[in-house]
Amino acid sequence: MRRSSLVSALLIANILMATRLTLTLPFSRSISPLLSRSLSQLKQFPKSHPCPLWSSSFSFCLHTLRKSTSPIRASSSFSPSMAASSPLNDAVEGNPLLQNFDFPPFDVVEPKHVRPGIRALLGKLESELEELERNVEPSWPKLVEPLEKIVDRLSVVWGMINHLKSVKDSSELRSAIEDVQAEKVKFQLRLGQSKPIYNAFKAIQESPDWQTLSDARKRIVESQIKEAVLNGVSLEDDKRESFNKIEQELEKLSQKFGENVLDATKKFEKLITDKKEIEGLPATALGLAAQSAVSKGHENATAENGPWIITLDAPSFIAVMQHARNRSLREEIYRAYVTRASSGDLDNTGIIDQILKLRLEKAKLLNYNNYAEVSMATKMATVDKAEELLEKLRRASWDPAVQDIEDLKEFSKSQGALEAGDLTHWDITFWSERLRESKYDINEEELRPFFSLPKVMDGLFNLAKSLFGIEIEPADGLAPVWNNDVRFFCVKDSSGSPIAYFYFDPYSRPAEKRQGAWMDEVFARSRVLSRDGTSARLPVAHMVCNQTPPVGNKPSLMTFREVETVFHEFGHALQHMLTKQDEGLVAGIRGIEWDAVELPSQFMENWCYHRETLMGIAKHFDTGESLPEEVYLKLVAARTFRAGSLSLRQLKFASVDLELHTKYVPGGPESIYDVDRRVSEKTQVIPPLPEDRFLCSFSHIFAGGYAAGYYSYKWAEVLSADAFSAFEDAGLDNDKAVKETGRKFRETILALGGGKPPLDVFVQFRGREPTPDALLRHNGLLQVAAS
Repeated sequence: MRRSSLVSALLIANILMATRLTLTLPFSRSISPLLSRSLSQLKQFPKSHPCPLWSSSFSFCLHTLRKSTSPIRASSSFSPSMAASSPLNDAVEGNPLLQNFDFPPFDVVEPKHVRPGIRALLGKLESELEELERNVEPSWPKLVEPLEKIVDRLSVVWGMINHLKSVKDSSELRSAIEDVQAEKVKFQLRLGQSKPIYNAFKAIQESPDWQTLSDARKRIVESQIKEAVLNGVSLEDDKRESFNKIEQELEKLSQKFGENVLDATKKFEKLITDKKEIEGLPATALGLAAQSAVSKGHENATAENGPWIITLDAPSFIAVMQHARNRSLREEIYRAYVTRASSGDLDNTGIIDQILKLRLEKAKLLNYNNYAEVSMATKMATVDKAEELLEKLRRASWDPAVQDIEDLKEFSKSQGALEAGDLTHWDITFWSERLRESKYDINEEELRPFFSLPKVMDGLFNLAKSLFGIEIEPADGLAPVWNNDVRFFCVKDSSGSPIAYFYFDPYSRPAEKRQGAWMDEVFARSRVLSRDGTSARLPVAHMVCNQTPPVGNKPSLMTFREVETVFHEFGHALQHMLTKQDEGLVAGIRGIEWDAVELPSQFMENWCYHRETLMGIAKHFDTGESLPEEVYLKLVAARTFRAGSLSLRQLKFASVDLELHTKYVPGGPESIYDVDRRVSEKTQVIPPLPEDRFLCSFSHIFAGGYAAGYYSYKWAEVLSADAFSAFEDAGLDNDKAVKETGRKFRETILALGGGKPPLDVFVQFRGREPTPDALLRHNGLLQVAAS
């Protein structure tokens, strides 16, 4: 295989080849929403995949669609594991968490149901676990199938309440979850440390029938052995007790971290009555700010006359940073944003220190040097290879990022800006937007009317039909929802048979919904959990975004970044929904190494720049006018605008994550902020403010599944860019070739789930191992890296 010096300088195949031996071992603890929740990183609820913190404007990376003309009936093969069981006892007979259901009763679950429901369920599952251990045999029917049923029950029910906490948060729900959380973790640890189950898996691996097992079943067995060890099964009694205390405490701390971020975000609001103070804000942002004011009791607030309330929720924050001409306002909002959850009762500093201390203690108990090694035990990469990738990408990005700042200084000076000689953090996004408008004649706000939610979703669904041969139809009313804005859809194959379902919750609701964008599973495809005994249980997903809601009688008008975010999350959902893997423990996103799971999501973003796709969705919501051709060409040209800066930003997050989980010593001479500043010296052209406390809101690594794993976004970006290059090689204007390549992508990347190592799956699709050429080319860094 040809390798240029450039390729070897960035990732080359040896980085991935060096991990080949590890690929047969891990069952990704962070990603598998089923077994991983109970047999490994049990504290990893929620199991979602948030967007990266990728936008230069700190973006965290939808009003009415057409109704279905005919109702869609639930497939008889579709049901959660609870559907086959009766209520657990008379005392909880009316509890919706424990009833038979085809789709979760999100509309009727209340905080009062959590304590009795979870406790009754845990009691039932404890009895089933004891029975399994008494009768366990090293065979699929006597080991894996009953185990999957136990874990799936808890995954489904706990997943319901955990999801509601993310999208419909309340103090009552928090309190109820907190009261039963320790009992839930205790059961999960008991399950994950079961020696009878561990020994049975080892017996399967050592049996003469081992070679007759399918690849998927081998992966399940190997991963469960590894996960059991990582879960403390081999620890002596006293060490296991310490391990379990650590797991309990880590779950509480992670939950509290996320709550503090949400509360700190909600707490800040700035009332503005003088329109001069928010000069430059576009109409959509003014409308949103007026809506916020109305919700806070200013009944007569209007977009034109105010008053207006600015918040730290993403749509409001980003609008100010991009468009507010009032520099002092930008500074105030920026400082509030980077100091969220860093003072008073909501201060996350101590929580971070305790989390890092406990993670290191956990690693030592498991005989690892640091927590990053524990994390990497179930990923494609190793610590060394991840650091190698980040450093090589950093070197390729640094000079372009420095040039980006110089360009902004020159441009702002040409515009007579007083701050031109001293641009700082609250100036960068504002002047970047002005330079982009000047250089490419693109005004993001003027583009919003061309990206209305209905058109974007129609275009996205048409793309999925063209590439993957599926039909997506509205199925509103078939499943209960948690908010009136939530949509429900059915995915059908070419014969018209349902193969999956998904919820879509598009809009920002800062009072009750956590920030970000994520995809999560509701149910996974499973042969064992079939309702009719013949066809597999169908997968169900939900996609959650936080984009600008409709204002007045207009639909949600999206920024191009919000369009990319929807495509990103839909990529995750596709891998979950289009799986053909019937082994529930490795179906869809389950069992896929964390640093490979962003492949389909980042892959889908590329289609936002595909002419036919983009022009198909870019229709003016009012006039129906198509996006002008010259504007499309400018969008494509602007794709690499400030690529060095955007790359460096991601590398900063990934590097500080690894540094904190490898070299940082809790209680040592360096504070977490010292580490952040030290990493920033090599990853930020403009140093952070002395009071910057970004780490206090870094939920990806302290309240999510990305601890020692944020590098995964860049790792998977290599895979996703190379995968999209297969379509480029086939010819993006060749419909037949694109469809053929799309079918192949579906049959490999989307269909095989965690049943094969991700490198093997990639090679099966691409015909070779990945190289970073496409990523560098897409980012406009190819020649820079080569030089």
